[in-house]
Amino acid sequence: MSGLPSRFATLLGPDTPLRALAARLDANGRECYLVGGSVRDVLLGRPLVDFDLTTDARPDEIKAALGGWADHVWLQGERFGTIGARRGDDTFEVTTFRADVYIPESRKPEVVFGDSIEVDLGRRDFTVNAMALRLNGDSPELVDPFDGLVDLTARRIRTPQSTEISFGDDPLRMLRAARFAATLEFEPVDEVVRAMHDMRSRLEIVSAERIRDELNKMLVAADPGPGLWLIARTGLADEFLPELNQMQLEQDPIHRHKDVLAHTIAVVQNTEPKLLLRLAALLHDVGKPKTRGYSSNGVTFHHHEVVGARMARTRMTALRYPSQMVDDVARLVELHLRFHTYRMGWTDSAVRRYVRDAGPLLDDLNQLTRCDCTTRNQRKAEALSRRMDELDVRIAELRAQEELAGIKPPLDGVQVMAYLGARPGRAVGQALEHLLELRLDHGPVTIDEAYLQLDEWARAQGIEPAAERVPAAKPRD
Repeated sequence: MSGLPSRFATLLGPDTPLRALAARLDANGRECYLVGGSVRDVLLGRPLVDFDLTTDARPDEIKAALGGWADHVWLQGERFGTIGARRGDDTFEVTTFRADVYIPESRKPEVVFGDSIEVDLGRRDFTVNAMALRLNGDSPELVDPFDGLVDLTARRIRTPQSTEISFGDDPLRMLRAARFAATLEFEPVDEVVRAMHDMRSRLEIVSAERIRDELNKMLVAADPGPGLWLIARTGLADEFLPELNQMQLEQDPIHRHKDVLAHTIAVVQNTEPKLLLRLAALLHDVGKPKTRGYSSNGVTFHHHEVVGARMARTRMTALRYPSQMVDDVARLVELHLRFHTYRMGWTDSAVRRYVRDAGPLLDDLNQLTRCDCTTRNQRKAEALSRRMDELDVRIAELRAQEELAGIKPPLDGVQVMAYLGARPGRAVGQALEHLLELRLDHGPVTIDEAYLQLDEWARAQGIEPAAERVPAAKPRD
C-alpha cells in the first residue's frame, strides 16, 4: 500500500472483507475496485456505511464469487449490473463496469456493460467520485484519470467529461451538485454553475421521486444553505420548486420588510437536520408573495400561513411525498404564526388550545417558531425567546396537573345522544363542540359537571333532554 493515504490501511489489510472479496474475483481473472463515493469518503475521513465496488466481471460471475461467502445476496439491481451482498456487519454493492448510453429524451439509461475502469469512471457524475482503488494483488493502487484527488483537496465540484455531456446524460446531476455543495461543503467550478443555469430545463425528464430524494439529502445536511442558494441563483429550483425564487421579494426599507428568500434559507439553517422540520422551514413563508399588500403601518401578508399551507401541500404532492408528511408539513406551515396570537400571556385556556392544535407536532412547531426569528434586533430576539421559554414552562406546569395530549370533550357521542334522546346529527356535533370549548377554557370536569353543562346548553337551544345517563364508551380525560 505504499504511496496510499494511511486511512486506507484499516480497510485493506490482508484479512479484511474487502480484500477477501477481491481475492475471490481475482481468482477468476477479474479485476475489483473500491470506487466512487466510497473512495471519496475514505479520503475525507468520513465513515463508510457500505462499500461500492466495480469489476469487469459480469453479474453471473459476481453472484458466483459471492456464493458461499456472503451471508445474504440480493438481486434487485441485477439487470443494471449490480449485485448486493452482506457479510457480517458489512454491506457491499458490486457493479459491472458500465458504459451507459443515454437516450436524450428518456428518463432511463440503456445499460451497456464495459471492460475498462477508465471508461467506467468517465461516466460518473463528478471527478471526486471518479476515483477507484484497485484491490487486486498485494499492492492496491489509486486510479484517478480525471484528477479527482486534486479536486478533492481543493474542495471543488467538477465533471470528468464536459458538463454538457455529463448533465445531458443525467440531468439529476445538476441537483446532485447542489447537494454536494451542502453535504460536502464543496464549491462548483464556474463551468458547472453555468451549465446548471443553461441546462436546467433538462431536469423535466427526471422523475419527481428522484428529484425529491436528492432534495431530501440536501435538506438534512448540516448546513443546507449553500445548496439552496445554488439552486436558487442558477434557476434550477424553478424546474421543481418555483416557490423558492418567488420568495425573492425586493427589500423595501420604506415599508420595512426583508427579502423572504434570505429569511427562509436562514430559518432552514437554524433548524435541526430533521427532514420534516426542514421542509416546514423551507415552505413556511411560501404564501407571502401571493398575499403581500401595503397599509399605513407598512407591508402586510394577511393569512399567508393559510395560503402557504395550501401551496406547500400542492408542491409536496407534486414531488410525491408521502401523504402523512404532506399533512404534517402543511399543518406546521398553517400553525407557524399561532404563537404570536397569544400576546396577552399564556393562560391555561391558551396553552390547552395551542397544545391541542399542534398535537404530535408540538415540539416541531415550537422549534420552527424559535428558528423563525432571524431579526438582527437583539432586544426583539430576546423578548421572543423569553416568551417561548414562558410557554415551555406553562406547558410543563399544566401537563403536571391534567392530561394535555388528545384533549377531548368530557362526554362522548353515545352519552350525548342518550342524554338528549337524539340521533346522530348536527345537534349532537354542536353539543360535543360546546363541551370541548368548555374543557379547553376551564380544564377537566367530573361526569356530573359535564352533564350539568350539557343540560344547560340543551335547554338554551330549546332542546328538552331525555336525561338518560350511560357509562362512557371510552375513557375520558
